[in-house]
Amino acid sequence: MMRSLYSGVSGLQNHQTRMDVIGNNIANVNTTGFKRGRVNFQDMISQQLAGAAKPTEEKGGVNPKEVGLGMTVAAIDTVFTQGNLQSTGISTDIAIQGNGFFIEKNGEKSYYTRAGAFSLDQNGTLVNPANGMRVQGWMARELNGEMVIQTAATPTDLTIPVGSKDPAKATQNINFACNLNKNTAVYDENGTDAEKAKNSWNTEFKIYDSFGNEHLLNVTFRRVGDEPNLWEGTVIVDPETDENGVIQNSTGTRIGVNSTDGQTNTFRVKFDNNGTLAYATDPSGAESNREGEVVLQALYNVPDANNGDDNQPYQQKMNINLGTIGSMINTVTQSASSSSTKAFYQDGYAMGYLENFKIDSTGTITGVYSNGTNRAIGQLAMATFANQNGLEKAGDNTYVKSNNSGEAKINASGIAGAGTFLAGALEMSNVDLTEQFTDMIVTQRGFQSNAKTITTADTLLETVLSLKR
Repeated sequence: MMRSLYSGVSGLQNHQTRMDVIGNNIANVNTTGFKRGRVNFQDMISQQLAGAAKPTEEKGGVNPKEVGLGMTVAAIDTVFTQGNLQSTGISTDIAIQGNGFFIEKNGEKSYYTRAGAFSLDQNGTLVNPANGMRVQGWMARELNGEMVIQTAATPTDLTIPVGSKDPAKATQNINFACNLNKNTAVYDENGTDAEKAKNSWNTEFKIYDSFGNEHLLNVTFRRVGDEPNLWEGTVIVDPETDENGVIQNSTGTRIGVNSTDGQTNTFRVKFDNNGTLAYATDPSGAESNREGEVVLQALYNVPDANNGDDNQPYQQKMNINLGTIGSMINTVTQSASSSSTKAFYQDGYAMGYLENFKIDSTGTITGVYSNGTNRAIGQLAMATFANQNGLEKAGDNTYVKSNNSGEAKINASGIAGAGTFLAGALEMSNVDLTEQFTDMIVTQRGFQSNAKTITTADTLLETVLSLKR
């Protein structure tokens, strides 16, 4: 009789624990990134009244007689199922789809969270605004003019310096493509102005010097009659016309194969009978390679600039790529159709300011500058665990590693089982109110039933006490 009293007490206590967990789940139904808890019960040790007996020749075996002594909590699990994603449109709001955690740091201590409602502090550092913890990732470094992110390095604070400058970059490479009309007449120096214009193909393209000044690159193509499939190109940066309308090379533009020293501003390009690029030459007789890309070197004097000596102009160099020999893709060709050759790419730009940024599914943060360039700034790190259920809750929607969670495996998203990022969205709580209210009813009835066990046992005890009066 006393056993049933204590069994009922254990049932009351542990159903109260289950109700505590359910109450916490319901309280956090709208908490960003919250993962619900779940209580599992198990029975306690049983008192054996009689042991089991094996069968004999005369009779069969006998099962043990045991009375259970109540129940206890087997585990309180954190259920890491995916929560619904809610779009917010805020660039610093980030959700995780799949496994993984954001990494936050307070001093040298690391915390892990699924809540991605971040913002920037006054220093441009990406932080959790609720507690000031710094979000971890990898900052990009400039190597040979290219922004490189090394995800094998130790994660650091992520800083997005909105308003910072992106220095001007001189145009170093220019790519030409499309077609020169095979049926264009040979250029005649003694022809009329109209004939000269008709038999020339003129292209213009914006380029930049190292100061960020904008210049106009003019390249004119003309067929020459020395031999078939031969064209001459004239290159001028910032062309000017005199009083007679003749174009002047005011910036001293020169071009050549492998070198511009002592050369003029003209070159010749040869096509094969299939209309594809064969090679190029300059007036010195230097000839380009017969396979691969045909690249010419150009040089011009930057106006109002010098190398510390007024008599020594500041010169800017660049490469003009006519395309790949034998190719018809992104290459200057010659066929019997309208001329369309033009520059389609150059890698220079003026100085700009970081105006905005965006975060893609890999967690890469790309800066958007006012000069039209996009530059990688950094990348968010993601942590995974061999046993994420073993993490300990540390408050503020965060977890810390425990003895049974394993060490954090830090990678970029999508690697080694890690999920992906979704910017402009937040992961909502995975609490299902329908399930929680159902569990609440079951828990309530379980609590009431255990209470009834105690009152019934008490009635039996009262009956025993009343046997002698």
